Amino acid sequence: MMSLRTLRSVRARMAPLAVGCAVLAMLCAPTLAQRREPPSSQAAIQHSFSPIVRQAAPAVVNVYVRSRVRTTQSPFANHPIFRKFFGEGFGLPRERVLSSLGSGVIISPDGVIVTNTHVIKGRGKTEIRVALADRREFDAIVVTKDEKTDIAVLKIDNGGKDFPFLEFADSDKLEVGDLVLAIGNPFGVGQTVTSGIISALTRTKVARSDRQVFIQTDAAINPGNSGGALVDMSGELVGINTMIFSRTGGSVGIGFAIPSNLVRLYVDSALAGRKIERPWLGAKLDTVTRELAEGLGLERIAGAVIVRLTNRGPASRAGFKLGDVIVRVDGFEVTDARSVLYRLTTRGVTKTSRLQIIRKGNRIDIDLPLVPAPKPGRDDVRNLSGDHPFDGARVSNILPSVADEFELDETEGVVIVAVRSGGAAARLGFRPGDVIVRVGPTEVSDVAVLDEITRKPQRMWRLAIKRSGRLINLQFRG
Repeated sequence: MMSLRTLRSVRARMAPLAVGCAVLAMLCAPTLAQRREPPSSQAAIQHSFSPIVRQAAPAVVNVYVRSRVRTTQSPFANHPIFRKFFGEGFGLPRERVLSSLGSGVIISPDGVIVTNTHVIKGRGKTEIRVALADRREFDAIVVTKDEKTDIAVLKIDNGGKDFPFLEFADSDKLEVGDLVLAIGNPFGVGQTVTSGIISALTRTKVARSDRQVFIQTDAAINPGNSGGALVDMSGELVGINTMIFSRTGGSVGIGFAIPSNLVRLYVDSALAGRKIERPWLGAKLDTVTRELAEGLGLERIAGAVIVRLTNRGPASRAGFKLGDVIVRVDGFEVTDARSVLYRLTTRGVTKTSRLQIIRKGNRIDIDLPLVPAPKPGRDDVRNLSGDHPFDGARVSNILPSVADEFELDETEGVVIVAVRSGGAAARLGFRPGDVIVRVGPTEVSDVAVLDEITRKPQRMWRLAIKRSGRLINLQFRG
């Protein structure tokens, strides 16, 4: 028989083991059982995004756009039978009012607002009205807008009083998985807040132009959210919500926002009265494909390969060579040509970027001074007028800055940069960005050649132009 003293000794030794087993049992308990346990304190119940929303929401506005469009007269307007059945006003020109709405973000106390260009796009005479979260409303004027970046800047006036506004965050510091909030006016139901995470950075494959790069998020974004704010957990602006990927028109968790660093660059340039100056690389880049990666012996299908260099251009002077593959810009990995241009653009002219390249299997760092492209001179631009198809067109030699503006692959030739309303060029459907390749049998190498050709009257004008990379042959009577 075990004595009482011995029993107490055994119990004392077993106590720590019992505690350990109890802890182990709790750790191994089903997750569902843990979730059913009551919160351990009042603070555990109060986790909320509300402090961030209180800080950010007053600076997010609703943008209402009204366009007055005059309809054309119906060809049956004066027909007696139609007038008998539908009344005397049938088919006569009328003014229609088209309305649309979106969102915007106040980014300075004096009422500067950033939104998307497609939010304020209208037909005819357009009126823009901005409604704040506190239900005050103001008329807005357009400071500037840009179709390619889809960024527009508006201004409202409150008589010198300050507006609530959001500070820009550094979008380069974002990481995939970071929490974000999307604030806007989806479907016109009123200001709405949704939460999510950063799903991806520097998305380019969904972009319509090489000037667009997006942050991807699963925070719900719907029609009407465009132009609204994507904010981080500090309540600062990390992006402008712009578009969604959806087969139904509603959110499926794939939304895109313009990074704040690009938005800030554009806004600063607009308020200073100048266009964004994109650094001139002096090279043409192609995105690395599977075939290119295999041919160059690359381990990864990522980066941008240099396929053309301009003599005495910045890249050539810095030491880049044909076939070099750019894989990093200022420490950031780049997956394609557009992400290289984005990194250089947000870095800004007058600065220097460090690019890492792969050349014959070796990684090399090269410093590239960022300079603007040379501007067209007086002899590089002509306004054409006369009895010919290009009457009313402003044309320019294709210089680096012009090629960059119109996203042209050509380095030589002549491009239409503007078309005057009412001229022959406008009536015939010519557009800015059209490259004039040939007039009759003559190749158009520069504006002087085109000017000389158009001074000679012709019974039949046979033209070849290139539009969006496609060659089009046209024929017009003189």
